Amino acid sequence: MERSLSMEIVRVTEAAAMASARWMGRGEKEEADNAATEAMRTVFDTIPMNGRVVIGEGERDEAPMLYIGEELGMTGGPDVDIAVDPVEGTNIVASGSWGAFAVVGIADRGHMLHAPDMYMEKIAVGPEAVGKIDLNASVTDNLKAVAEAKGKAVQDVVACVLNRPRHQHIIDEIRENGGRIKLIPEGDVAGAINTAFDHTGVDILFGTGGAPEGVLAAVGLKCLGGEIQGRLKPENDEQIERCKKMGIDDPNRVLTMEDLVSGDDAIFAATGITDGELLKGVQFKGDRATTQTLVMRALSGTIRFVDGTHRLKTKPNLVMTDE
Repeated sequence: MERSLSMEIVRVTEAAAMASARWMGRGEKEEADNAATEAMRTVFDTIPMNGRVVIGEGERDEAPMLYIGEELGMTGGPDVDIAVDPVEGTNIVASGSWGAFAVVGIADRGHMLHAPDMYMEKIAVGPEAVGKIDLNASVTDNLKAVAEAKGKAVQDVVACVLNRPRHQHIIDEIRENGGRIKLIPEGDVAGAINTAFDHTGVDILFGTGGAPEGVLAAVGLKCLGGEIQGRLKPENDEQIERCKKMGIDDPNRVLTMEDLVSGDDAIFAATGITDGELLKGVQFKGDRATTQTLVMRALSGTIRFVDGTHRLKTKPNLVMTDE
């Protein structure tokens, strides 16, 4: 992949974040997602690349744009696979709460898992605990391993967990060990990425969330030197068959970083929509907006926080662009 592609992708997530932010707190999550998707799609087609969506808004008959298999970009650039989530946290935007962002992950063609829209059990950590976690081990054992790796007591470890009834057993075991918990309403891509940044206070992510989000998190953690392990959780025969079509004959096997996003290179970009622990959300000031974006590349190990100021042009459908 070309080095300039990193900053091109920043324009994509910035546009999506600004478009979605217009719907913050208005209680209409589908409108927020549609606005971000349209803005993201428009900017993608200005980028010199031969892109193919492998994780998107759904199958072609479910999504009018950014559907799985859709071709993006101008011809003549590198051949890449693209994972998108125009709004990571649609309910967060709709309620005006904490930590939504627009996110894109890119890898060389054929290097990203085509994860189906099903659940995935996950565990994720930052660089200090790489090689210390095991999805097959107990919550207790993983807490102890991370505590030892980071030189702290188990009681000082903070685990991020999606606030769902299915995770009550995880929450109970963390509490039994004296560990601390940060429950999040949605957005486990952010939860996984936060494990690699000390200032978020998060040490480990546990729980079951979307498989596509697991791949996006893997792209980010590859850039950060962290680790995520996953296991698909098909709920019926149709989903089992989808796993087999992906080349995963045994859905119970643990998927490693190399299974989720292989090779040496990947690019990850996320722009805050609402304020969060990692990124500030979009702010509108007269005819301008400010954004904050995290953009990273695995090959170089570069991590950038990009603060942007944009002159706005309002369209009737509330999609925002910078002139």
